[in-house]
Amino acid sequence: MYLKELIKSLTLHSEIKLPVDFLVKGLSCDSRQTGADFVFVAVKGNKADGSEFIAEAVKKGARAVVAKSHVITHKRIPTPPIASGARHMSQENVVFIEVEDDRRALAQLACAFYGNPSEKLKTVGVTGTNGKTTITYLIEAILKNCGEVPGVIGTVNHRFQDKVFPSLNTTPGPLELQSMLRDMLNSGVTYSVMEVSSHALDQGRIALINFSAGIFTNLTQDHLDYHKNLDEYFSAKSKLFCNLCDSAFSIINADDPYGVRLKKLSKGKVITYGIDSDCDVKAMDLKMDLSSSGFLLQSKTWKGQIETKLIGRHNVYNILAALAWAQAEKLDFNKARQALERFSYVPGRLELIGSNQGFSVFVDYAHTEDALKNVLSAFKQIQHKRIIVVFGCGGERDRTKRPKMGNVVSQMADFAIITNDNPRSEEPQQIIEDIKSGIVKDNFCVIPDRLEAIKKSLSLAKAGDIVLVAGKGHEDYQVIKNKITHFDDREAVRECLQSMS
Repeated sequence: MYLKELIKSLTLHSEIKLPVDFLVKGLSCDSRQTGADFVFVAVKGNKADGSEFIAEAVKKGARAVVAKSHVITHKRIPTPPIASGARHMSQENVVFIEVEDDRRALAQLACAFYGNPSEKLKTVGVTGTNGKTTITYLIEAILKNCGEVPGVIGTVNHRFQDKVFPSLNTTPGPLELQSMLRDMLNSGVTYSVMEVSSHALDQGRIALINFSAGIFTNLTQDHLDYHKNLDEYFSAKSKLFCNLCDSAFSIINADDPYGVRLKKLSKGKVITYGIDSDCDVKAMDLKMDLSSSGFLLQSKTWKGQIETKLIGRHNVYNILAALAWAQAEKLDFNKARQALERFSYVPGRLELIGSNQGFSVFVDYAHTEDALKNVLSAFKQIQHKRIIVVFGCGGERDRTKRPKMGNVVSQMADFAIITNDNPRSEEPQQIIEDIKSGIVKDNFCVIPDRLEAIKKSLSLAKAGDIVLVAGKGHEDYQVIKNKITHFDDREAVRECLQSMS
């Protein structure tokens, strides 16, 4: 695509008369990834300002730079603008294009450059505090069993057609996102299922993605290091549903108070799911144990018994969300039910680690007060002797949730071991003190070394007990003082169990 055509996607105050035109070979917002005949978009991020790297991008071959007007003025471009909205640096043969919103411009250019793939690819967005990853896995399983070809973009990884890519962010930036959607479309993918984070919504990473459906799980305290309060957090989440087209579906948890608010804001066709409320897709007669869950599904068009290896009430909600969406898509009920019956686990989400010691060990990603409450509530409903929990809190994240996490664990578990999660650049001991400030019972100890904490939890466990290692789930690394080392809770548990045997 030539630059003249590409910039038609931008929102500009006036027409640009380009001094040069060229075949654009790529887009970038990272000067390190810029090449010859690229367009570089200088985006101001949370940690880095793209305007500081314009010279480097030009040196690497960028022939057009898109930036906010004050950035271009600040750079003191020596020649006057060719027309309102464009400046030309003749000695470098570089066109500077002024925009009001750099993030929006990046999304517009990415969408145009990659041919707006979400217009031809059914894209499902899943958002909420908890449950996003599990729901994407469930929908993926249902689609495969119904003969469709799914692609998934999420926290654990990005994958389609037997290709797996590492996930640096739950929701990638617009360039990577549009590029991946285009690759999915070209490879025969029929549905893209995407976890949509509040950060991505707030930063416009999913702008111009045409979602055929949005799924809302719940909203509880998280990310208040980024959002000022729960209302701002909810406002970010609601953007997915406020921007749906009228023909799209809004799949909303009717049992969540924020879901009730969201119903009034959504522009799509609303379908509600739940356990306690009057809703479109409902679970009744719940039965659970340590190895499975079952319930009666009730809706206008689908009715039947659902059996699954996933445990816990929170997973019933996840299954309901996936089934509500499948029903809206008019997929085959029996094939959807069959997929759920076969589905075993999501990596790092209440993942059962085999033990021959007579006790059960689970690894879970729970790193908020509500997520811990959900998991521990699931255990409380199942016959057991004691619940032992190993957990910590991440550094450089919402500090206000730390005492709340400490409180819920000490109240609901029989014994807790506080340890390091990913303290990052924070002092690990200060994070531990923040957690302890919410604990009112004397049923815990502190072991900062995570491996030693896991060893201790397993040495304490007896037949009939449940051990939960919480916080990191699928992650295979630990960040201490900004040094990244390999650490996988699942590997650690298996190694400790083997040494005990």
